[in-house]
Amino acid sequence: MSKNDGMNYAPEGEMNRVVKEGEFSFAAVALDHGHINGMCNGLIEAGADLKWVYDPDPQKVNTFLKKFPQAKAAASEEEVMNDEEVKLIAGAAVPSERCALGLRAMDHGKDYFTDKTPFTTFEQLAKAKAKTKATGRKYMVYYSERLHVESAVFAGQLIEEGAIGRVLQVMGLGPHQLRAQSRPKWFFQKEKYGGILCDIASHQIEQFLYYSGAKDADVLHSKVANYHHKEMYPELEDFGDATLVGDNGATNYFRVDWFTPDGLGTWGDGRSLILGTEGYIEIRKYIDVAREDSGDHLYLVNGNNRKHYSLQGQVGYPFFGQLILDCINRTENAMTQEHAFKAAELCLQAQEKAVRVE
Repeated sequence: MSKNDGMNYAPEGEMNRVVKEGEFSFAAVALDHGHINGMCNGLIEAGADLKWVYDPDPQKVNTFLKKFPQAKAAASEEEVMNDEEVKLIAGAAVPSERCALGLRAMDHGKDYFTDKTPFTTFEQLAKAKAKTKATGRKYMVYYSERLHVESAVFAGQLIEEGAIGRVLQVMGLGPHQLRAQSRPKWFFQKEKYGGILCDIASHQIEQFLYYSGAKDADVLHSKVANYHHKEMYPELEDFGDATLVGDNGATNYFRVDWFTPDGLGTWGDGRSLILGTEGYIEIRKYIDVAREDSGDHLYLVNGNNRKHYSLQGQVGYPFFGQLILDCINRTENAMTQEHAFKAAELCLQAQEKAVRVE
């Protein structure tokens, strides 16, 4: 796992099986984004069996099989979809194609687990909502900056325990390293990636809803820009930010960008600052700059103490086991469908409302 390659960043944890071998099989379909590796790692570590892999590009399949040799290369997508043993389809397609893959999976009686962003248009969101309602299948989303980061998981546990009281505001920073030469062509095509607020800001909006407990929010203001890449990549948005207010009064500000310098030592200095009535939490997800190259640092300040937690290897990633059990038991402990869709909807709204800064 390369800390300098965000597109292929795939956290690895300890085995923590929630099912027996052979009890829950899944398949990887569409390998356009390297997040598929993290998605598969999480499911396998929770006890799922990776049975199939399919992508029309054999080179992508061969690379995938080097990491996951237990999978079988399928001759077609239909071969995977028609296998009744497969309960879940995990996919990291081109963003504009993620919804269509999910609809096909649900039509074949499978639950669906997609990389973020799950949609690039409101029409796709409406189709997915209708299909989940008609089929009873799940359309889950890999919001990895919370689900696959131990310090972010621990922050949720602290908030649930009341460590900082009622959450009033969530501030999020999601800077990324561009590494343009390593990106596929679709990455720079607005119709395919959806825009910076639709894409990487999905992490920030999902975290706001989760940490604050808001069920809905209004996008008060948003803006995007292409400050530094107009000539080479005219459709890229390299900067975006937004302000939201939740239905419970909590507020949110976030900034996302593609300006992480090489000297940082990792693909992005992702941080969250969560203010509560009784204290605050700061999460330094991937590095503690100029202090520790390791990630998963959390700082807690409240009426009782001030404390630094180094959480790498200490918390685990419970989402994946919960998702497997949700698929088996038809429960919603990992993430509700309403929450997954609402985060995506607000991303689309932020993108649609964005002021273009020149």
